Amino acid sequence: AALIPIPALLGDIWDGLLKAVPKKKTSHMKKRHRQMAGKALKDVTALNKCSACGRLKRAHILCPYCTITLPNAHPTDIFSLAVTPSHLLTASGSSSIKIFSTHETPYPLVQTLDKAHDLGCHHICTSLDGTVAASVGFSGGDVKLWQCSEEGEWIEKGSMKVDVKQAGEHWAPALSADGQYLACTTSDGRINVYTTATITSNDTPPEKLTEYETKGSFGMSVDISPNGEMTASGHQNGSIYIFNNATRRLAHSLSGLIKPVRAVKFSPANRYLAAAGDARIIALYDTKSGEQVANFTGHSSWIMSLDWNWSGEYLLSGGYDGKAKIWSVERRECVATQTESEKCLWSVKWLWHSPTARNEVFVTAGAGKTLAFYREASG
Repeated sequence: AALIPIPALLGDIWDGLLKAVPKKKTSHMKKRHRQMAGKALKDVTALNKCSACGRLKRAHILCPYCTITLPNAHPTDIFSLAVTPSHLLTASGSSSIKIFSTHETPYPLVQTLDKAHDLGCHHICTSLDGTVAASVGFSGGDVKLWQCSEEGEWIEKGSMKVDVKQAGEHWAPALSADGQYLACTTSDGRINVYTTATITSNDTPPEKLTEYETKGSFGMSVDISPNGEMTASGHQNGSIYIFNNATRRLAHSLSGLIKPVRAVKFSPANRYLAAAGDARIIALYDTKSGEQVANFTGHSSWIMSLDWNWSGEYLLSGGYDGKAKIWSVERRECVATQTESEKCLWSVKWLWHSPTARNEVFVTAGAGKTLAFYREASG
């Protein structure tokens, strides 16, 4: 029998053990974190030119020349914004509605509608042509209709008083493009559509054109398509409905969001419906088929507001964490994020786009009581 030396045998066993023990490897995540840390250090000192104004600024920081803020625009939280070709209308927890001119910079205050709603206003909207506005107050859901004169002055056209027994009859409003129809959601899930011509200053009840029924969940948001053919609503239980205004029937019951839907918005070409809320995602639906065509993820908290730019290329969203994001519909991704503060953004809006303007401007408002205006490419 062959004799194997003991030391040689032990050496072979030891080599085998060493090979069996894996070497210490740096995980992919740790490598990525190190790379990002190095990139962050570079960003602190890196400089680049603002793509909007061409001036030198720090990378990944808002251009100070392209950002305009109006601090203390209201004494309380600013809950809602509405835009026209020449004005920005703002509503807050105070009793007044303030109107700013968008034809001048830095957006001067041109009119204040005093005592519009005694307990404050939580929603305001305008027609696409900018001649009619509707606001809803906290005092039981009283609705007021406003009209813009040829001189650019806003005056009260009429109102809808709500009986104590009917509290919750009006929450979120939406006006048709020509201002002839007003849709309002209710606390029990209905969508009432009124003819604005019948909303007057006397106590005569307005004409209710139709009433859309749902499954009874609180109606948190509503929108009328630019062509006037569809009405969409978002509800507390996550339901989203699209109604056909011609047949006055339900066209689509949309799925995808299981949490409260705080914003619904039709695209300018009526092709898409964007919906978002407490689920922290933006769902994009095809209005003809009712199919969900995209999901935008990136917000870390509730999404409070949505708005399309004039061409429908970009979607603007505002979150409870104070972040405003711009999404490219074509690329299906976020292309810009603006974080001015950590306070909730209740409302975000694109300003009316002039054909001669180089860049688009959007405005944000919320718990900070400040109006912040940004150029589209100021990030």
